Amino acid sequence: MYSNKSDPIAIVTPSIRASDVQKKYDTRAIQELDAAHYIHSFTDTKALASVGARVIVKGQGIYIWDSEGKRLLDGMSGLWCMNVGYGRKSIADAVYVQMQELPYYNSFFQTTNAPAAQLAAKLVEISPPQFNHVFFTGSGSEGNDTNIRMVRRYWDLLGFKERNVIISRHNAYHGSTIAGASLGGMSGMHDQQIGIAIPNIVHIGQPYYVEGGKGKTPEEFGLEAAGWLEQKILEVGAEKVAAFIGEPVQGAGGVIIPPSTYWPEIQRICDRYGILLIADEVICGFGRLGHWFGSEYFGIKPDLMTFAKGVTSGYIPLGGVMVGDRVADVLIEKGGDFNHGFTYSGHPVACAAALENIRIIQEEQLVEKVRNETGPYLKKKFATLADHPLVSVAETCGFAAGLNLVQKKGATVHDCVPFDSKLEVGMICRGHMFGNGMIMRAVGDRMIIAPPLVTTIAEIDEMIELIRHCLDATLADLKARELM
Repeated sequence: MYSNKSDPIAIVTPSIRASDVQKKYDTRAIQELDAAHYIHSFTDTKALASVGARVIVKGQGIYIWDSEGKRLLDGMSGLWCMNVGYGRKSIADAVYVQMQELPYYNSFFQTTNAPAAQLAAKLVEISPPQFNHVFFTGSGSEGNDTNIRMVRRYWDLLGFKERNVIISRHNAYHGSTIAGASLGGMSGMHDQQIGIAIPNIVHIGQPYYVEGGKGKTPEEFGLEAAGWLEQKILEVGAEKVAAFIGEPVQGAGGVIIPPSTYWPEIQRICDRYGILLIADEVICGFGRLGHWFGSEYFGIKPDLMTFAKGVTSGYIPLGGVMVGDRVADVLIEKGGDFNHGFTYSGHPVACAAALENIRIIQEEQLVEKVRNETGPYLKKKFATLADHPLVSVAETCGFAAGLNLVQKKGATVHDCVPFDSKLEVGMICRGHMFGNGMIMRAVGDRMIIAPPLVTTIAEIDEMIELIRHCLDATLADLKARELM
């Protein structure tokens, strides 16, 4: 069923056939234009041009099709964002109506627009109670740039200009602007920021039990990892630390799910030293973990929350920051002009898309379904992959999941023998995934998914069967190469 010779389009969606798609597109012509003119994100452009980019042309539900008619199950929700799935006509209609009425106007110069004001109110409604204000941006990266400005402005207004150090984590992802990448902790990005990183941003270790928890229970390791924050505060000087930023679950870093003890201890430490807590909810927000925001899942009370992606399910770019009362009250009452903003802040078309997207999530009870039905089912089914000869651990948190590929299994996850990173086994596995109609991302030798929230029980079964089939293909490939 899952070989390259099969026709999965006819199996699940008979109304969309490979031959119909192929007739519409000249794949080679598009690839040539792409290679000649398009510099892709996080891509070796020269290497891509030599093979030709995959041309995606259609999406419906949890599936996408390329220009050759091949159907793929999108286990990554586009890029963590397609929460309500592809093909939502009501979002397209909302965008069309708004474009006819008011396609754009700025929110500078004492103006607003109806969708922006309505969306601000809706976001306050679905957010934790400490949030009563929103600052709109065009992306999560811009949202985290905004956080730096807000945090430092907040302490300046209170008379503590020297409190300007922000603590983040290694392997965190907070965007790819200069500020976002400085906040993030990915070495590959920092290596290309020579001399241009934002100052007064420091990093601590990530709460990754597989990496650092040998000899400890997950709960013990969670407390230890959280303690690294207190150590860094004392090292820097508590009077200089402004904020700590973290993703509830680290997404791009490999779906790093912290132990249950981690976030409560982080909250305690932030409260003890009076520093602001920033939750980067770009990936975890809007239902991904079975709650509107990941902060609720882990029981923390952030002062600022970055959002993007799921707010519109990726249909139109939109991001922003939920501003807690602690910060908002100071900025509004003491601050005068906040000299920061973007041409597209509160874009009426993007806000119209977000309003319809949130309506769908609420009407179809997608947050509740992930929490009570499909999330627990995915957890149970995904865990079965741990019996595969290549897999050491398979874990989930809501609708985010990751498994580790290892050369040799051991009695515990810490006794497994990893592959040499130079072999890029994760990329070998990823190739088999794409080749057999399954989109699963490789982060080193950790394979991750974050499927659309609309994924059904039957589609979860199909997805797990596909993943297992591709793991088998990877194992056979590695054995043929004498790597196992």
